[in-house]
Amino acid sequence: MKNPEAQQDVSVSQGVRTIFYMMKPNETSFQTLEEVPDYVKKATPFFISLMLLELVVSWICKGKPPGRLDDALTSISAGVLSRLPSLFFRSIELTTYIYIWENYRLFNLPWDSPWTWYLTFLGVDFGYYWFHRMAHEVNIMWAGHQTHHSSEDYNLSTALRQSVLQIYTSWIFYTPLALFIPPSVYAVHLQFNLLYQFWIHTEVITNLGFLELILNTPSHHRVHHGRNRYCIDKNYAGVLIIWDRIFGTFEAENEKVVYGLTHPINTFEPIKVQFHHIFYIWTTFWATPGFFHKFSVIFKGPGWGPGKPRLGLSEEIPQVTGKEVPFSSSASQLLKMYTVVQFALMLAFYEETFANTAALSQVTLLLRVCFIILTLTSIGFLLDQRPKAALMETLRCLVFLTLYRFGHLKPLVPSLSFAFEVFFSICIAFWGVRSMKQLISGPK
Repeated sequence: MKNPEAQQDVSVSQGVRTIFYMMKPNETSFQTLEEVPDYVKKATPFFISLMLLELVVSWICKGKPPGRLDDALTSISAGVLSRLPSLFFRSIELTTYIYIWENYRLFNLPWDSPWTWYLTFLGVDFGYYWFHRMAHEVNIMWAGHQTHHSSEDYNLSTALRQSVLQIYTSWIFYTPLALFIPPSVYAVHLQFNLLYQFWIHTEVITNLGFLELILNTPSHHRVHHGRNRYCIDKNYAGVLIIWDRIFGTFEAENEKVVYGLTHPINTFEPIKVQFHHIFYIWTTFWATPGFFHKFSVIFKGPGWGPGKPRLGLSEEIPQVTGKEVPFSSSASQLLKMYTVVQFALMLAFYEETFANTAALSQVTLLLRVCFIILTLTSIGFLLDQRPKAALMETLRCLVFLTLYRFGHLKPLVPSLSFAFEVFFSICIAFWGVRSMKQLISGPK
């Protein structure tokens, strides 16, 4: 999926159907990897459309939005961070797969056969089940996957809360397919399996009748995201819930689900959301005596401790009362509006960067990525009301003007160039004054 010119266009009908895994083999069979469309990238407008639809339906049916602004911004921030490495490298899931296919394949199934297409669908979904299960049962893998579970809301934006680290372990579970499935077929289903899991992150769909027996649905996946004791380590399915039914990890939705980690991290800062569990493992590793106990800290479950079973003790999971209050930002509504504006500007530069990657130098790409990370971090600081938030935002605005002046960032509408400079100059002055006042007054 490297040469955009060789890729086929995706129609509106196909874009909608990819999200629900309703594409036909004859529409999505390609001889070479270069011909495979970037379905995930092309799905962005449909993500936005469905999120707006969810907002409208939730307002009509429940009289309130499906989630909170601060949580949604953090979820989308995680999704942005997770895709940044792809600006520089081909996905490790594809790189390792191609290597095994080219050097160790046992036989070559025909790329244009419907049987190959359906077998790959089952193979990728089966691989995802076991990856997902291990991501909950192996602590070092949970360090990546926990990002996705850290939201205390459950809506379509939660689906975008993806991990930077997760991809570096998930590829292992698909490698057996490389012994006989062509990379172009695998690349299609790897994307479809991910896209399908977008629409099941919602509370506006309650029950889908007989489909609940076969497919992973919003109801089943709500259980998976719950921190209630009955929800823990259940419903790992990607597309087909039959894997959970077969391997004994299925649980139906009954009592009200409370979402998030069993021990909430209470932050909207994206770097902490991504990496806090890695730091926890690091400190626990050195604090735990004995080589085998240290080994267990990394490779046993997140709840393991000396003298406990591999996955820990269920009675140590905090009991849910149903009265839990999700962590929310104490920032003013005006400040939240400001973060939304800055976030929207960052998204515009982010999308433009991905659209024109081939035309940008490596230096410009690197500087843009650093600016995006700095922007997301600064927004997190502002929402968390961190003491250094004003200083961070001053620095970020200065970086923007510097990159802008040297041509590494450009406004999407050239006629707005002067307006951009004025706006960010005002931001620098405002946040600079605030940071100076804080430095003078000292910490509270």
